[in-house]
Amino acid sequence: MPVRQPTAEELLSRGNLPRHIAIIMDGNGRWARARGVPRMFGHRAGRESVRESVKGCVALGVEVLTLYTFSIENWKRPKREVDALMGILQKTLRAEREELKANNVRLAVIGRTHDLPAAVRKAITETQNYLAGSSGLLLNLALSYSGRAEMVEAVRAILREEPRIDPAVVDEAFLANFLYTAGLPDPDLLIRTSGELRISNFMLWQLAYAELWITDTLWPDFRRRHLYQAVADYQRRERRFGRVD
Repeated sequence: MPVRQPTAEELLSRGNLPRHIAIIMDGNGRWARARGVPRMFGHRAGRESVRESVKGCVALGVEVLTLYTFSIENWKRPKREVDALMGILQKTLRAEREELKANNVRLAVIGRTHDLPAAVRKAITETQNYLAGSSGLLLNLALSYSGRAEMVEAVRAILREEPRIDPAVVDEAFLANFLYTAGLPDPDLLIRTSGELRISNFMLWQLAYAELWITDTLWPDFRRRHLYQAVADYQRRERRFGRVD
C-alpha cells in the first residue's frame, strides 16, 4: 500500500519545522545513464527538482535552503562537462528570476566564487540585485564549495584581521563568524539523494547536529513530496544535541 504523502498544511500544523534545509543533489549522471542519454540531460532535468524544492520550502516557511550545486572537486571533471554545467547555471539563474521574485525568494552564494567564470558571476550578481527586494526564503547556492576549504579560509581570515588574537577569545561562536555562512542558522535537516551514505565535504562545521535523511531517489526525480517526507520524518525525531533527559 502506498505511503500517504503529508501536505504542507499538515506539516505546518505539527510545528517543529526546520529553519534551514540543506540538500546534496546527487544522481544526475546515473539518471541519464539509465535512460541512455548524455549526462547533461540529467543536469538539465535537475532544474525541475530545484524548482520543486524551492516552492516546497516557501510553502513551509523554511528560512534557508542550501543546495550543494558545484564542489571544488567538480572542477576535475572533463572540461566539456564543466563548461556545460556553468552554462546551465548561468541560463537557469536568468530564466528563474521572475518565479523566484514571485515567491519572495532571495539569493546567496557560498564558496570560492572567484573560481567561477565571469559570465556566471555576472548572472549571480544580476539575479541577487533583481531579488534584492525579497524578504522570504534565502536560496543559498554552494558553488566551487568545499567544507575543508571553508575552514581553511576562515582561519586565514582570522589571522589577517586578528594577527595578535588572544587564544582565550576563540570559541565556536567566534570561528563561526568567519565562515561563509556567518549569520545564518546551521542546517537542521540534511537531505541526500541517490542513496549515497556520505556528506562529501559539505558544510562540515555546520552539519554537526543536523538530522540526516537519505533517499534512493535520484536528484532529477526528486519532487516536493520527497521534501515533505523528509520534513515529516524530521518532525518525528527528538533532537537532544548531546543532552540526556
